[in-house]
Amino acid sequence: MISPDTAQPDEEAPEQGVAAAHAALLSWYAEHGRDLPWRHTRDAYAILVAEMMLQQTGVERVLPKYDAWLKRFPTLQALADAPTAEAIRLWSGLGYNSRAVRLQSIARDVVARYDGRLPASVDALMSLKGIGHYTAGAIACFAYEQDVAFVDTNVRRVLSRAFVGPGGAAGPLREKAVRELAERVLPRGRSWAWHQALMDLGATICTDARPACLICPLHATCRSAFRISHVAREAGAAYTVRAKESPWHGSTRYYRGRIVALLAGLTPDQRIALDDLVGRIIAEGGKADGDPALVADLVTRLAAEGLVALHRRPDGQVDVSLPL
Repeated sequence: MISPDTAQPDEEAPEQGVAAAHAALLSWYAEHGRDLPWRHTRDAYAILVAEMMLQQTGVERVLPKYDAWLKRFPTLQALADAPTAEAIRLWSGLGYNSRAVRLQSIARDVVARYDGRLPASVDALMSLKGIGHYTAGAIACFAYEQDVAFVDTNVRRVLSRAFVGPGGAAGPLREKAVRELAERVLPRGRSWAWHQALMDLGATICTDARPACLICPLHATCRSAFRISHVAREAGAAYTVRAKESPWHGSTRYYRGRIVALLAGLTPDQRIALDDLVGRIIAEGGKADGDPALVADLVTRLAAEGLVALHRRPDGQVDVSLPL
């Protein structure tokens, strides 16, 4: 055991404690791991869908959308062949609707280049526009069970706290350093369970604001155990104050989501006049002083991103719909 009073934060994972951490965390995961549908499959496409949906979105919101998406688009080919409007309509309500367009673009690329099957290597996966290092690593590990290291927010937090110390947790390691750390402590042959365990620990116990060190399976070897709780609570309190001062409701993100949701409620052949769309969005926002110019500008931006389509009438007026 490394004493929290003598351990100094650095970017080297101490050899002592790594094997013990492997055993403790994997044992904990075997008993307490979350039962999630994407953990019951090795289908690379289903795992890609899950990873795209889980970006900046909680598990509870993803679960019903994940099931509905795979029922409607069970394969990459089915998604590639579908109208973009249908993909956006089904995604609507999950947030960050551009991910639906990106996911369909990936599907069409895979159909064209790889005969509808996602490649297995990280390099080949990263050659697909819209797939970065994390998503490529997740697919290689979770679908093809390769021993690859990859890092999301939860994994970064747990590894930094457990193997570096409070300095690494409070001041995030450089991207290259944290990837090297993840690679060094990876238990060969157990990559699938190890990454799932790291994610679950970060989501449920080693959280950002309130790490529960007392019940953490890594507390015996963790270089940050019982040394960061007060800092995290203060950070969490500050975040709460900022959140109250800047509510999401009425924000740019709010209006973008409402625009797509309203269009998703139209039938596939329906369009709505831009002025009417802006008026309805402002009214739904509940703010009499809402800015119509801002909403109209957001519609234009969404069109540039491929999330909505603009149709100019002969009289110069503009109608809006989801893209075909």
